[in-house]
Amino acid sequence: MGGLERLCGLKWLFGLLSGPLRPQFENRSDETRDLTGMCRYRVETATSLGVTFDMSTLFVALTALAALGAPISNAEIEKQNKIFEQLWETKFTWEYDQLPEKGGVEEWRVPYSGYIYPDTAGGTQSALRKYDRAFNGGRGLATSWEQQDTSMTERQPGLFGGRLFSRERTPSWYGHCNGWTSAAIRHAEPVKSVTRNGVTFSPSDIKGLLAELYMYNHHEILTGANQQSVNPGVFHAVLANWLGRGEHPLGIDTDASEEKWNYPVYAYATSSAKHSAREVEVKMNIAYAKDSNGEWDESPRIKRVKYLHYMLNLDANGKIVGGYFYRDSNVIDMLWVPLRPKQAGQPGNEAGNPYINVDEVLAIWRASAPEDTRKKWLAVDPSELDRVVLVTEAETTPVSENAPPAGTASGSTPATTESTATETANETVASEQRATEASIPAADAGEELED
Repeated sequence: MGGLERLCGLKWLFGLLSGPLRPQFENRSDETRDLTGMCRYRVETATSLGVTFDMSTLFVALTALAALGAPISNAEIEKQNKIFEQLWETKFTWEYDQLPEKGGVEEWRVPYSGYIYPDTAGGTQSALRKYDRAFNGGRGLATSWEQQDTSMTERQPGLFGGRLFSRERTPSWYGHCNGWTSAAIRHAEPVKSVTRNGVTFSPSDIKGLLAELYMYNHHEILTGANQQSVNPGVFHAVLANWLGRGEHPLGIDTDASEEKWNYPVYAYATSSAKHSAREVEVKMNIAYAKDSNGEWDESPRIKRVKYLHYMLNLDANGKIVGGYFYRDSNVIDMLWVPLRPKQAGQPGNEAGNPYINVDEVLAIWRASAPEDTRKKWLAVDPSELDRVVLVTEAETTPVSENAPPAGTASGSTPATTESTATETANETVASEQRATEASIPAADAGEELED
C-alpha cells in the first residue's frame, strides 16, 4: 500500500471511530490501547463494504489514537466554563501550568463521616419521628412519606439468573449517601442539642434531617454520571479548579457501576512528568470522607484515598484538551456539587419529602453548629443566612450573614478565601500518599493507597 493509500486508510479508520461506536471506545479508558474487539468489528465492516487495507495501516492508526486519547468536546468546555463562572463569578482555568498541583480544605473544614441511612433500615425515619412531633402535631406525615420512599424494590434474579424463584427486594446499597454527602459539604457539623416545641433534637438527629433535606435536592453534575466515561482531562481540570483554586469539597461517586456510592472529596495531591510539550503524565491521590456505621452526635473523620493515573493532552497554548487513563488507575463515576436546599415540591427539589420545612431544618442546624465556624464555611449557591465574607473584606466590612458569598464579591477569585490549599494538602494528603514528589519514578507505577 502506498503512502497516499495509507493516509486514506488512516483517515477512514478515524472516521469510523468517530461514528456510533465512539462512546464505547471512550468508555474503555486506557483499554483503548487494546482495541481487539472493536477493531475486529470495524475490519469486518470494512471488508463487507469492500474496503481493504493492510495491518501496518491499522497499527499506525491505533498508535495515533493511543497518543491522542479522548478529546474534550467544545460543549464540555462551555459547560464547565458556564457552571464555574455562574457559581464563582470568575473564570474556569484550562491551562495546566496555572492549576495547583495539590489542594484541599483546612482541618476544621474536613467533612464529617455521616451515615448513609440505608433504605433497608428505614432511612431517616428515626429523626423524622421527632420532626413530626415538633412540627406536624404528632402526626407521622414526614415519617410515613419516608417509609414509603424507602420501600422501593427491584426484582432480583432467580435460578440461573432467570425469573424462576426471583423476588422483589430492596437493594442493600439504596440509601441516603448523596444526602449526607451534600450535608457534610455544605454544613458545619452540628454539635449541640436543640429544642423546638418541647422536642429535643440531638446532633445526630439534626444530621439525619439534613440528609433527608438533600436526598432529592438538585445538584450540579460536573463530570460523569450514569456510567458515562469520565474524561481524565475534565476530571483534572474540575478537581484542580474546585479543590485547588476554590478549596471547595465535591461529591464523588466512587463506583463506576449501577450502584451509587457517594462521598465528599476534600483534598488531592499530584506528581507529574512531561513526556513532551503536549503530553503530561499525572499521578493523583484524592482524599474523601467515608461513611460511618451509624449516625453519631460526634462524627468520626474516616479518610479514604483513591489513586488515579492518567496522561493529559495539551494544545499549543498549554490548555488541557483531553487524555486517557492508565490500566493501574482507579476509576470513578461522577464528580458533582450540591446546591442550595429548596423546599420539596418546588423547582430544584420536586421529589423531596413534602412534610419537612427547609427553613425549620436550617434554623435547627444554625442553632447547633458553632457560629464562628458557620460564618467562615464557604459553600457555593449559599442560602441568604449562610453567606460568608472574604478575610480582606472583613477588615473594612462588618461580618454579616447576609453578606455576599466568598468568591463572588468584587470579582474576587476562589483562591482569595480564608483557607490555604497548600497547607491543606500537606496536612491531609501529602504526608501519607507520597504523591507530591517532583517527578514520577520511572519504575514506579504508583501505589494504590485506598484503605
